[in-house]
Amino acid sequence: MEKTLNRIHPVSDPEATYFLQVSWEKDLGTGFGMVLSDGQCAWTGTVSEAEISREAADMEMNREKYVEELKKALIAGEESAGKYNFAIS
Repeated sequence: MEKTLNRIHPVSDPEATYFLQVSWEKDLGTGFGMVLSDGQCAWTGTVSEAEISREAADMEMNREKYVEELKKALIAGEESAGKYNFAIS
């Protein structure tokens, strides 16, 4: 299993710091798990392959392109800093 951990500053609360861990088996497109933490609390969730396909279709985006954008937003870290915005609700 592969994992990444990135620090994010959501646009909904720019002074706050969160940590986002993403874990996956073969490929992000086959689904992944997430842990979001503010240093005091942690929230977990999973995204299935079917959910990825549905979201890509909803956005009228090629599935492979959608998975590439997910990688850039969730895994790339510093190289994508400033290109993606996160909102915590």
